[in-house]
Amino acid sequence: MTLDTTARSPDPKLDYAAPVRVSPIAGIAAPALRATAALLLVLVIGVICNADHAFFRFSTHQQTFREVSVPGILACGMTIVIVCGGIDLSVGSVLALTAVTFALTSMHKGWNPFVSISVCLAVGAACGAVNGILSATFKIQPFISTLAMMAFARGLAKADFFSGGEKVGRSIQNADGTFRNVPVPAIFEAIDTRILHGNVAVVSIIFLACVLVSYILLARHRWGRQLYAIGGNEEAARLSGVPVQRAMIFAYAFCGLLAAIAGICEAAQEQQGDPEAGMGYELTAIAMVVVGGTALTGGRGGVLLTLLGVLTIGYVDKILSINAVSESWRLMLTGVIIIVAVLAQGRRRT
Repeated sequence: MTLDTTARSPDPKLDYAAPVRVSPIAGIAAPALRATAALLLVLVIGVICNADHAFFRFSTHQQTFREVSVPGILACGMTIVIVCGGIDLSVGSVLALTAVTFALTSMHKGWNPFVSISVCLAVGAACGAVNGILSATFKIQPFISTLAMMAFARGLAKADFFSGGEKVGRSIQNADGTFRNVPVPAIFEAIDTRILHGNVAVVSIIFLACVLVSYILLARHRWGRQLYAIGGNEEAARLSGVPVQRAMIFAYAFCGLLAAIAGICEAAQEQQGDPEAGMGYELTAIAMVVVGGTALTGGRGGVLLTLLGVLTIGYVDKILSINAVSESWRLMLTGVIIIVAVLAQGRRRT
């Protein structure tokens, strides 16, 4: 189903006549083929550079999927924002903030897991909503507004009245200055466990659930079509009756919500809330979205493409890891992959 939101400006000097593509299907075939080819190429490299058959072990692929789950959750939210023509640089900091919040409320305060998780989700959604309000209502460039939130959320996570810049774990200081250890909450163990005879991590199931929900909202819901319209031509979408501000605020709030889910998963896996967690995760999430084929200019792409990008980046990192390639080379290669993906998108538009 496609929707042509063509609109014409009363001022002939302004051209709003370009049709806005809002279909989640239109323009997906070529990026999907390109992203699939990239993933297959990476897998072939893994077969060749198998590190003494380590790549052929089932545990390697289990670990790969588990490791990409947290940044993959962030990438789902990033896809929503990028489709509407925005960007969110604050997801890594929001992840850290919610990880600290989850550890504080669950371990130190002993709150009910449902209450603790609800508070974390509310914190993440609120941070995202502020990003959306600053970008959509006050017309601050998303790069600037989310950069400010990135600094604010990271600072809040490190604040003296919050974590004091220290990891929030099992050790709690008593009034007399001594320390005691509290047991790991059951909710932490439940999130960090494996099911199906130990073959599938719960974090991976949460990631797939986020992919499914994001796909339904973006590809099957009216709100998703509005985001495609905004990303294709914001002014034309506005003249066609699309509630631009509301749709964009919801997009950023949803991205913040997923960042909170990622923070909860991160805290459960590490069994602590680290205010330094999520450093650079926003760049990893953007890389996954771009490699999947979603256009940074907005209006084109989708969550299933991002899933291909998540697997591609994840396997690149795993192959380099099992072959003992240093982290510096891994980071440089990730940068090269992003440039190549963006250049491929540029050629596709011409």
